[in-house]
Amino acid sequence: MELVRKERGDFSLLLLIVLLLGVGVALLFSGSSSFSARSYQDPLYLVKKQMIFLTLGAAAAFVLSLTPLSFFRSAMPLILLATLVFSLLPFVPGLGLKVLGSRRWISVFGLSLQPSEMVKVTLVLYLASYFSKSEERARGTLNELVPPFIVVCVFVAIIYLQNDYSTAIFVLVLGLAVLFYARVRLLHVALVTLFTLPLGLLLLFARAHRVERLLAFFDASSDAAGRGYQILSARSALVSGGFWGKGLGRGTAKLGALPMAHSDFIYAVIGEETGFLGALFVLALFALFAWRGYQVALRSGDPFGSCAAFGLTTAIVLQALLNMAVSVGLIPTTGVTLPFFSAGGSSLFVSLLMCGLLVNLSRRRDV
Repeated sequence: MELVRKERGDFSLLLLIVLLLGVGVALLFSGSSSFSARSYQDPLYLVKKQMIFLTLGAAAAFVLSLTPLSFFRSAMPLILLATLVFSLLPFVPGLGLKVLGSRRWISVFGLSLQPSEMVKVTLVLYLASYFSKSEERARGTLNELVPPFIVVCVFVAIIYLQNDYSTAIFVLVLGLAVLFYARVRLLHVALVTLFTLPLGLLLLFARAHRVERLLAFFDASSDAAGRGYQILSARSALVSGGFWGKGLGRGTAKLGALPMAHSDFIYAVIGEETGFLGALFVLALFALFAWRGYQVALRSGDPFGSCAAFGLTTAIVLQALLNMAVSVGLIPTTGVTLPFFSAGGSSLFVSLLMCGLLVNLSRRRDV
């Protein structure tokens, strides 16, 4: 029977989570009020929806923060099966929602949910549980990687069939990162990467809109009114903010010049209204979150807790970096949201689940 000594949780981590939530809701209100007023005749519409998921997510995070870690290990087959079924629901007629050619959402009690977000949590917990059972699995033969490889590929395939290429690649990269941290042989990680990389590139060119995004990234000015419009608008918003910003609520890009300003490009709105200092402050918050999260991973005396903490922290930080990189023009448009800031109930809910698990891991030491 596992003996666990409970300690105080990481107060700095908890404070950072609360700060990210508070700043995120405030900046979301500023970035979404115009869109909400135009589309729903209520400037607070998206903020109200966000608060619903924040409340539900906070309650779920509290429960997870107190749940014994042994539960996740013993219930892993059931968690995997439930996540698999949940991720298939968007394909069910009458339940799945098709928006702009993508079938990523389901409608439950008037709320839109994105099942692929839950895959991130389940995948991290599964890989942590799998490799923590025996170090021979990580350092053993290539055959030991077959079960986790199949699980990752199944989830990636389902998400890709929902026409969500960005999330599918994100899940794949997250899985590879956890494999690396679990001290799987570098040769094996390299072989898996060499197998998946060509396939990922092939799937990238399978849809015209993905190719257009790639072309817009390399030469946005060639079609400033078309495929390059979002990138140029985001850059313009960031530049116009200068060092100090125009002031909270005084940005103009969100009024219609920048599509998806409340979700995919909210970091550009932050830069316009709060300037370089505000954008740097948000980046610093995620850097501190990464520091505390990885400290939890390094201090854990349990292989499962260490691997899980690393994966959960990486999932949130990597997603944040991808969103910010898109806004500043470092990578092509991905459609990945900024955790805690972008409008998106499923993203916020799952981010809070990850935070609840991190707090749980920070207050436990195996002895």
